[in-house]
Amino acid sequence: MFGLIGHLTSLEHAQSVAKELGYPEYADQGLDFWCSAPPQIVDNITVTSVTGQTIEGRYVESCFLPEMLANRRIKAATRKILNAMAHAQKHGINITALGGFSSIIFENFKLEQFNQVRNIKLEFERFTTGNTHTAYIICQQVEQASKQIGIDLKSATVAVCGATGDIGSAVTRWLDAKTDVKELLLIARNHERLNELQAELGRGKIMALDEALPQADIVVWVASMPKGMEIDPLVLQKPCLLIDGGYPKNLATKIQHPDIYVLNGGIVEHSLDIDWKIMKIVNMDVPARQLFACFAESMLLEFEKLYTNFSWGRNQITVDKMEQIGQASVKHGFRPLLV
Repeated sequence: MFGLIGHLTSLEHAQSVAKELGYPEYADQGLDFWCSAPPQIVDNITVTSVTGQTIEGRYVESCFLPEMLANRRIKAATRKILNAMAHAQKHGINITALGGFSSIIFENFKLEQFNQVRNIKLEFERFTTGNTHTAYIICQQVEQASKQIGIDLKSATVAVCGATGDIGSAVTRWLDAKTDVKELLLIARNHERLNELQAELGRGKIMALDEALPQADIVVWVASMPKGMEIDPLVLQKPCLLIDGGYPKNLATKIQHPDIYVLNGGIVEHSLDIDWKIMKIVNMDVPARQLFACFAESMLLEFEKLYTNFSWGRNQITVDKMEQIGQASVKHGFRPLLV
C-alpha cells in the first residue's frame, strides 16, 4: 500500500474544505486549533496502471498550514510532519510521499534526528519526498512545452529560481546533461551553495532574480516560499514560459499576458481515472486525472515494489535516478501536464 502526506494551502482553504473532508467541527477554527489537530486518513485511493496492475493507497491530511511557518510556529509545523509520518507507518503503509511543504520542513529542520514519535520508531525507508519524479516532470515540461510555444532550447536562456534546492539542483543537472539549452541562470538565497552548484555544473550564471527575469526565455520557479512573488510581466521576454513548481501555485492568477505562458509545474496527468476525492479539494482542473508528481512517485514505487526512500536528503538526486523514475512514469501511464 502507498501513502500520501499532504496539507491544504491556507487557513481559509482548510476551513472551507473541512466539511467536505468530514470534519465540520474544524470549519470555524483558527490557527491555534489547527496547530494542535492530529493527522487523519481522509481518503482511500485506487490507482490502475495502463499495464492493468491496480494498487491501493491512503491520503493522510497532516493538518499543517503554511501560516505556521509565516507565524514562526516552527515546533507545531515539525510536529505535524512527524505525527503524520507516524500515523502512516502505524497504518501499515509501505511507501509514503511527503507532499508540498512536508518534505521541505523535514529537510530544513533536520527531522531525521527525531525518529521516535511516542511509541513508534520511524522507519525512514518507508518515506520518499517525491522530488526525483517532480524534477523529472518539470524537465519534461521545459522540453515539451517550449516546443509547443516556439522556444528553441538551443538558443534559449533558462532561469531556475530556487536552483540550490533539492528539485532546483536536479533540474539544473538534467538541463545541463540531457538538453542543449544555451544558457542557465542560477538564482537562490544561499550564495555558497550557488557557487558549489556552478562549480559542479561547470556552467551557469549566478544572478539576482530581478537581474535574471528580463533575460530568461523560460523561468522555472521551484523556490520554497509560503507566499508567491509578484512578477511584472512587462520585464519578461515575449514569448516566455513560466513553470510554477511551487505549492501553493499562484503565478497564473497574477500574470495575464498573451505571450506569457504559465504552466503548473510538477503536475502529471494519468491515462486512467483515479478513484479519489483529494485532488478536487486542492483544485486540480481535472481531479480524476491530474496530481502532484511527488504523490505519483509513491504510486510508481508501489507499482514497481521499490519500497525504499527513493528521494531522500538534500541535493542527492542524480540524472540516472531521474531517468529510472521517468521510465516507470511512462510505463504506468503518467505524462507531464503541458500548455
